[in-house]
Amino acid sequence: MSAELVLYTNPMSRGRIARWMIEEVGAPYRTETLDYGTTMKGADYLAINPMGKVPAIRHGDTVVTECAAICAYLADAFPEAGLAPAPTERGDYYRWLFFAAGPLEAAIMDRTLGVEVPDDKKMMAGYGCYDDAVNALEQAVTGRQFIARDRFSAADVYVGSHIMWGTQFGTLPKKPAFETYIAGLSTRPAFIRASALDDAAMPAQPAPAEPA
Repeated sequence: MSAELVLYTNPMSRGRIARWMIEEVGAPYRTETLDYGTTMKGADYLAINPMGKVPAIRHGDTVVTECAAICAYLADAFPEAGLAPAPTERGDYYRWLFFAAGPLEAAIMDRTLGVEVPDDKKMMAGYGCYDDAVNALEQAVTGRQFIARDRFSAADVYVGSHIMWGTQFGTLPKKPAFETYIAGLSTRPAFIRASALDDAAMPAQPAPAEPA
């Protein structure tokens, strides 16, 4: 019997990236939905991830946290899904997977928090400045259906999720290259299944009050 795969998540979190990736590999899995401030910070889950954040996965005795790592791990753990290029062809795959996890996310978070890197300190910042990171990302997807070579990979799950959320919530500009790239990804059956599962798990919204 194969090792059990468990996804620890919350539908309002980066756990949506991990679920999409699991749906892409097609492996059976169990979901444990955690709540912010309660079960996410409880002793049971802190034994899985001391950060008390989601997502995390447990595959048999192996625990993986951090979305980019989860995507890369699952691609290697389930090679039959074909979601990682051959080792000799992984230049773009590694480059953009970890660009999105490092410089891009840092640039977006600093911009969101109102942190601006002074011109004389840009050499100290891994991303230089927000515009540099966005321009690099735009060049990476311009005229390309996939981020790494000529086929869909785990890097598209991670990079595509950043662009989808960024353009939806305004942390990334709605550049034509971004919209073209994510339009193709959003039609993937695994993405549609994962989105439906997470949408169904969203907490119910209270009914609007009756007018007086």
